[in-house]
Amino acid sequence: MPSIPLGGEPVPADGSLPPGALDGAAGRPLGFYLHVPFCASRCGYCDFNTYVAEELRGPEGAGVNRENFTDLLIEEIRLARKVLGDDPRPVETVFLGGGTPTLLPVRDPGRLLEALRQEFGLAPDAEATIEANPESVDPARLAALREAGFTRISFGMQSAREHVLRILDRRHRPGRPEECVAEARAAGFDHISLDLIHGTPGESDDDWRASLEAAIGAGPDHLSAYSLIVEEGTALARRVRRGEIPSIDDDVHADRYLIAEETLSAAGFSWYEVSNWATSPAGRCRHNELYWTGGDWWGAGPGAHGHVGGVRWWNARHPGAYARALTEGRSPGAGREVLTAAERRVERVLLELRMVEGCPLEVLEPAGRAAAERYLGDGLLREDAFAAGRAALTLRGRLLADAVARDLVD
Repeated sequence: MPSIPLGGEPVPADGSLPPGALDGAAGRPLGFYLHVPFCASRCGYCDFNTYVAEELRGPEGAGVNRENFTDLLIEEIRLARKVLGDDPRPVETVFLGGGTPTLLPVRDPGRLLEALRQEFGLAPDAEATIEANPESVDPARLAALREAGFTRISFGMQSAREHVLRILDRRHRPGRPEECVAEARAAGFDHISLDLIHGTPGESDDDWRASLEAAIGAGPDHLSAYSLIVEEGTALARRVRRGEIPSIDDDVHADRYLIAEETLSAAGFSWYEVSNWATSPAGRCRHNELYWTGGDWWGAGPGAHGHVGGVRWWNARHPGAYARALTEGRSPGAGREVLTAAERRVERVLLELRMVEGCPLEVLEPAGRAAAERYLGDGLLREDAFAAGRAALTLRGRLLADAVARDLVD
């Protein structure tokens, strides 16, 4: 897959940040997202920057494989240390995502944590998350991940129904994610998440309830429930376009969301972001909260995005182009943008509104404040939060979160 230009300005060869990017950095948390682009097979709905082995054969992907990829990520971690200079902040959150990070050699995730520890230091209570597909782990690998220092693991469950998994091209069998939770608990993980998807063609309300109940019964302390988005360019989109499977309308997604909220709340889960629930504050994903609250993070790996002090950049998408830049001593950054104060304010509203705490009313422009007052009257914003100076969504407001957010930033 070739690199996709996103606009912006070029990233300097040494990756250096514009003056002022680190002003006030001491008051912001620092995290690292590490992207592993390998998958054993491609799911039909997925448009992430991932590759199966045959896609990395030939000149463009030459020299990039699971065995040497960790060395490339470590090289970018070292580049990050040079770019951030004497920034004294330790790393507070790490998220090893993909793709399927658990396809790497068993010791390599731990090597990445050790590189971060050596270059930056890890905060004493650092959160280190790794994503895993259920078919890519076993008790021995889970034990090795926990021993290496990972504190949290997220399994892609998607559904408990075989026919739904088949439409999504998932390879694991029903019941395997629940087994993974038990194996992760036995390995010493206190924080375990399951990801679910609702709105798959052919899924019924009863199928969705069964998936929720199976996930809850497994005993994780975090659940994510996302509506299926049929992305252009995916195999699923082609099947829908050919009429092989039906599309799902917004009303179905809304109904499934209400089922999720009712079921999860009854089981002791509380929402803290529109698509995320946890059994306690400790169960929240702190790394994602860093994104949603404007923290700083370095995104390492092909196609990864980073953000420091209002400067956002993105790496070359193809693993071959990413590897060439690093082996030639250059930043793999493909482009960047320096956000204005107004753009940062807009992003703050868009992201914080999705969280249970909402966003401060004081950051809204007059038109946005007037819109907030209308939505308060319509029952889309909580009265208690509004009285305390914040715009926070009600349950009905969550169903219309994107529309509410657009009006608040106009």
